[in-house]
Amino acid sequence: MAGEGDGGVGREARVPVGRRVFLSLGALATLGVVFGSRLQSAARGALGTGLGGLLPFGDRFRLYSITGSYPAIPPEAYRLEVSGLVERPVTLTLADLEAMPATRLVRTFQCVTGWSVPDVEWEGVALSAILERAGVRPGAVAVSFDSYDRADTESLTLDQARLPDVIVAYRMLGAPVTREHGGPVRLYVAPMFGYKSLKWLSAIRVVDRVEPGFWERNGYPVNGWVDGSIGPRAPAEG
Repeated sequence: MAGEGDGGVGREARVPVGRRVFLSLGALATLGVVFGSRLQSAARGALGTGLGGLLPFGDRFRLYSITGSYPAIPPEAYRLEVSGLVERPVTLTLADLEAMPATRLVRTFQCVTGWSVPDVEWEGVALSAILERAGVRPGAVAVSFDSYDRADTESLTLDQARLPDVIVAYRMLGAPVTREHGGPVRLYVAPMFGYKSLKWLSAIRVVDRVEPGFWERNGYPVNGWVDGSIGPRAPAEG
């Protein structure tokens, strides 16, 4: 889904979808909340025609943009605002993120429409570390995310945000995150479908309730676990 994909290694498909996505969203929203293989089947049916021109390149990512364009953020101008129910609001540069302890993952990226990319290398900062640096205040329940595209949004519960395989990523596929991939910095939520991995991450807001993101407001599950479970999970031990 939009907010998920990118071009392949060595060649990038510049295929923003913009309005074509919205033509299909109404049909998808009427399907209600479905999960696992049912969600994949529903999404393919609703969006298959509208996104038919998007092709995989070298069995890698497909490109999506809900606005029809890709924000251009020079790495040196990148800023990530951390605010809301925190003790120490902070604005982080790309250099700030790179100076923090790095988390590296190799995971399969799974799109809700059915396609996937195995063994994707990711590097970034654990979201839990950023939350710890800012200091979560009592009463906080969830985390909301904004994009530089000024259209896409996402959310996680605090427990989900603290999972060890949820990161603020600045590298993927062995290189800095490209503009088409959602760079210079994007969210990566490994155990959930790709629509939860917000591109062009601009802001992290700690809030007192779950604020459904763009895709959730258009019929997608708030908890987009790849394994099809419907409830939140507790942080992993260790």
